[in-house]
Amino acid sequence: MFKNRLIESAGIRAYEELFDEIIKIAQQKEVKFGRLQVVDSVHLVADVNIDKDKQPQREGKLPRDKDAKWGGKGDKVVLGQDGKRHKEKQYYYGYKDQVSLNARIELVTSVIPGHADYDGHKLKKLVEKDLKKGIDIGIIAADKGYDDGENHCYLESKGINSAIRLNNYRTEKKDKNKEGWVRLKETGQYQEGLKERYKVERKFGEVRKWHGFTRCRYLGFVRHAIQSYLTFMALNLNRLVKLLTGVSFRGDASTCPVSG
Repeated sequence: MFKNRLIESAGIRAYEELFDEIIKIAQQKEVKFGRLQVVDSVHLVADVNIDKDKQPQREGKLPRDKDAKWGGKGDKVVLGQDGKRHKEKQYYYGYKDQVSLNARIELVTSVIPGHADYDGHKLKKLVEKDLKKGIDIGIIAADKGYDDGENHCYLESKGINSAIRLNNYRTEKKDKNKEGWVRLKETGQYQEGLKERYKVERKFGEVRKWHGFTRCRYLGFVRHAIQSYLTFMALNLNRLVKLLTGVSFRGDASTCPVSG
């Protein structure tokens, strides 16, 4: 199959280059990027029936998708046997992609297909990808999953304001070190970043609704990555048409933020 030959010869990089080309086109068309980037992760469930997959593994066979991993997807409020509501950890078996979104124009500027692991270690790589594309970043906004001291230091070294939502322990601890975190929360850039974070969640809602981006269509990390790049390419192409013409493929309209 042509798809398999392309995977073998070019790998994931070919699809990433196609994705990056859309961002280049937007820049060439003088779409006005904002200086605020919102970073977040989105998970995909592996194309595996977990219950059916257990028996072959007991017999010593490999999992149906050997690259997929277990990961957490936050808490869910459930009604317990005691009749009271409480939080319960939710888990999934699959993959997790890291995404950077330009808040002003709502184009996804960088994607890192990945496994179901810790978000915080991927922020630097996302920022580096954006900077390499010539995107002028003034603020990075992200949720608590990215609240890692190394991330804050890295952003400071790049002259980028951090709007990573701080965990409560940063400002509630009883020592002098908390003063820096308190000052950060009071900055206008931090507050602005948190106000814009909803846009990436809205984008994920869009990609799930219109592109079925909830479950992997194929097995293995490479094919999952290809699905991710193709999906966000389709999402960006629709958005770019809307930015340039005011009309999207789905028939809605918006103001066109291009120069001139």
